[in-house]
Formats: sequence, structure tokens, C-alpha cells
Amino acid sequence: MRKLLVGLALLAVLSAAPLIGRVSGGAIIGESPGPKGEFIKLNVPLGNPFGPANSVGQNTFESPNLYAFDEDQNITLKKALDTDVGLNPIPAGRVVASHYVFFDPGSGTEIAGVVDFNSHVLAIITSTDNLAASDFLANTGVRYLSPSARGLEPGDYVTISGPNQIMFHTVASNPGDYVRVLTEFSPKRITSLPPDSTLSASLRSPLAPLLQANPSLSPLLLWPRSSPPKR
Repeated sequence: MRKLLVGLALLAVLSAAPLIGRVSGGAIIGESPGPKGEFIKLNVPLGNPFGPANSVGQNTFESPNLYAFDEDQNITLKKALDTDVGLNPIPAGRVVASHYVFFDPGSGTEIAGVVDFNSHVLAIITSTDNLAASDFLANTGVRYLSPSARGLEPGDYVTISGPNQIMFHTVASNPGDYVRVLTEFSPKRITSLPPDSTLSASLRSPLAPLLQANPSLSPLLLWPRSSPPKR
């Protein structure tokens, strides 16, 4: 009975955990003039070295690095959303995760890099008007400065280069280049429960999709009957 209650409690915790799409990595392929920067995944609140705290745009970084951070997650669109690359428009009712990718070098610099996500890329927003119309997807507390100066210029391009990847190739100066990437839910491989799990067979079926979304929690559910998990 105790094991069943433990399983039900964990089931409730996992049920409350949302599926999310995340920036999972990236790299700079080339940059001119040097020095070559690196890809950096930022966490909110942003630690920008210049300008108001927790802000992006208007030269708040001035760095050779390529940056990205996650915006709001699991947003159900109330109306169709116009984009510039990929699925356009994204229809009302679609659930998306939003991410912001930018390059703010200060002086004129050309960069080519890639950014990876743990879910499929649906679309990229690169134009001034569409970025402004999609700012409701931010919802992170970050301040977006100089919104009218966003938008890629002729010769710059950001493309979907793989199911979970974008290619970022621009020449930027002040105030930098900024795009928004929209992805699906995060697909995870289903983690199966072994025969000697402490959970009853009746719990295995409903836990499967939850473990799929939260594989890092699976050790809590899978320790042998003889002992609890080591800490």
C-alpha cells in the first residue's frame, strides 16, 4: 500500500510538470573580423554588461558571442501568427515554445553559426513588424530595447537548417541582429519501467508519457524494491 501511495504521489508531481522546448546548444562556425566568439545559452534574468538590468537590444552586450535564451513555453496561440521562415502562418490553436537568438557585436561583424533546440523548429520570425507582433510570447520579464531597430537587413538570413536547428548568418553592428524561433513541445524518448519496479503494473501505462516528458525523474520511480535511490 505504501509503495502504491508513493507511486501516486510521484504521478501527481509529474502530471504537474509541463512539457517544454529548450535551446540545447549551438556553435559559431565562422566570424570576421576576429576574435571569434562562442555560443552562449543565457538564463533569465539576463546578466547583460551594459544598459538597464535584464535587457536585450540597444547594445546591451556588445560581444562577439552568439546568444540565445528561452522565452515563454507551451503557449496556445489564440490567433494565427505570421512568421518569416518556415510555417507561415502558424494557425490558431497551435501550442508553441518561444526562444530569442541574437548577435550584438558592437562594431560591424559577420557571423555564421547554428543554434540547436530539443524540439522541432516550426518557424523563425526575422522582420521588424512580425517581431513586434510576437512579443507577447516573451513573458519573461526581460526588457526588449529599441524594438523598431530589430529585423534583418538585405543579405542577412536565418534559416531552418535541420529539424531541430537554425543557421544564423548575418552582418551586424549597432544595435545587433535579433530573431525569434518557435518550436514544438520537446520530444523525449519513452523510458520503460522494468519488471521489478516498485510501482504496480496499473501505474506503468499512465506514467509512460510522463516519463517521456521528464526522463530525469525516472530514477525516482525505478529503484529496486530492496532499497531507495542513493542521494
